[in-house]
Amino acid sequence: MIGIVTREMKTHKDLDVWKTAVELAIDVYKATRSFPREELFGLSAQMRRSAVSIASNIAEGAARQTSKEFAQFLHVAAGSTSELDTQIEIARGIGIGETADLQRLQNTEARVAKMPQGLIKSVVHTRDS
Repeated sequence: MIGIVTREMKTHKDLDVWKTAVELAIDVYKATRSFPREELFGLSAQMRRSAVSIASNIAEGAARQTSKEFAQFLHVAAGSTSELDTQIEIARGIGIGETADLQRLQNTEARVAKMPQGLIKSVVHTRDS
């Protein structure tokens, strides 16, 4: 495997944060299906891009050669998580999407948002040692 691995992690697919981020992206796609058609290339597309970016950056970072690079990609993923949270709030504010779907997305997004910080600390302290 190219990239950084630990005894506990063989690939990005072993990371709980990646698994939860993929779940979030799938849920975003499902939830945005109910958005008005005029939002297909607007808020709906932006939410989908943000959600996909979270999992993608975690995966890309895990394949990098140093802990510093991995941590940087985890920071980018955290930024995309904040973007998605903002977009969910905008959807709620303008009254599009099902309320229950938006709440579920926000709950999962909040879980994902907390996960990278511990991983960043762990990666920085163990990978380059």
